[in-house]
Amino acid sequence: MQDFIRTLDDASRRGFMARVVQSAFGVSFLPFIPGTVSAASGGGKAKYVIYLFMDGGMSQLDTFDLKPDNSEVQGATSPIQTSVSGIRISHTLPELARRMNDFAIVRSLSTPTGDHDQGKYIMRTSYKQIASIRHPFLGSWIHHLDGRSNNSLPGSVTISAENRHPGCGFMRSDYAPAPVANPDSGLQNTRPPGYLKDKNKQFERRLHLTRKFDREFRRRANHSQVQSYVELYREATRLMQSDDLEVFDIRKEPEEVRKAYGSNQFGKGCMLARRLIERQVRFVDVNFGGWDMHDNVFQSMTSRAAIIDQGLSVLIDDLKSRGLFDETLVVLTTEFGRTPRINKRTGRDHHPGAFSAVLAGGGIRGGQIYGETDKRAESVEGGHVSPMDLNATIAYAVGLRIEQEIHSRTGRPFTVAHDGVPVEKLFG
Repeated sequence: MQDFIRTLDDASRRGFMARVVQSAFGVSFLPFIPGTVSAASGGGKAKYVIYLFMDGGMSQLDTFDLKPDNSEVQGATSPIQTSVSGIRISHTLPELARRMNDFAIVRSLSTPTGDHDQGKYIMRTSYKQIASIRHPFLGSWIHHLDGRSNNSLPGSVTISAENRHPGCGFMRSDYAPAPVANPDSGLQNTRPPGYLKDKNKQFERRLHLTRKFDREFRRRANHSQVQSYVELYREATRLMQSDDLEVFDIRKEPEEVRKAYGSNQFGKGCMLARRLIERQVRFVDVNFGGWDMHDNVFQSMTSRAAIIDQGLSVLIDDLKSRGLFDETLVVLTTEFGRTPRINKRTGRDHHPGAFSAVLAGGGIRGGQIYGETDKRAESVEGGHVSPMDLNATIAYAVGLRIEQEIHSRTGRPFTVAHDGVPVEKLFG
């Protein structure tokens, strides 16, 4: 068995052991042990991150970087004045326009790829996607370098993420995010809070039997991945016995709060993210698709933009009202932008040359624009920000030592943001 384990690649080992755990306990999530806390060197004051990813390539021209003086590229999207003099954004985002004092817009992002999978991967990991290794996403880096705050809950959670999400990459499986496929359903294959308190004797019998069966297996296959799943047994038990498990049930929210966020998946994901960071989950990644607008971009933008306008605005208000805004960094971004040229199908195609991101809370100085593009929003003209720079900025905000190296199982050194440099001017 030890020889078999050693022949598997990292992903296969994780998959094999996940099936072992699921068979033994009936769970398919991965709650995780604390990481080692390191000395912080960042300049922000964030403890938590809510990362809102607009899957598909959100158009910069129809959201946060309008060019109203160029009718050839602007099309049907018109600008509206925000609460900050001189800053205008899309008319489809009126609630965010009223809250411009609370967030910063980065208009000068660009990426080396116009491929969806490659673009999403580099945005989440700071590294190009290659066949020989899988890199960790930011949530796993934070867990690994700075620990977690609530030992009963995972260090990071993904909501509505695709199967190709990089997860913990080459890190141990105990640094992987807990996946929530649908915010309505919460964490799958778990029992109600307190279940094991009522079924404790039965569960302890099963646990004892499992330990008896796998004792020899663990002795023969003394691999780090096997040992991390031994810890997973303990963590699965702890979470299933914890009252904190109820945090994943958004039905616990008052009706007026659920209504405010909206009945769509993105709004519910934002509400669940707030619940999770309220219980000290360090990093929550909310995925929201439907932005690959090769056809009818202006019609599609009306409905899509309304959803983020409502969800993000309510999230900002909710964090502020609960005293969480200053210690929570909220980031809204995407994998690339869209072409200034409007195609024959009244859509915009993939464009890695320029796109936008929004940051709020966590020490960010609101009411500002960083960077600029040319008169077509086609290329960056000032303040260029790479995906690595954006990730370095997030790491800086939560106090990570961005130069600290960790090594993959092959001994290769990696840092949280590769060669990225934090955009310190964003901070107040």
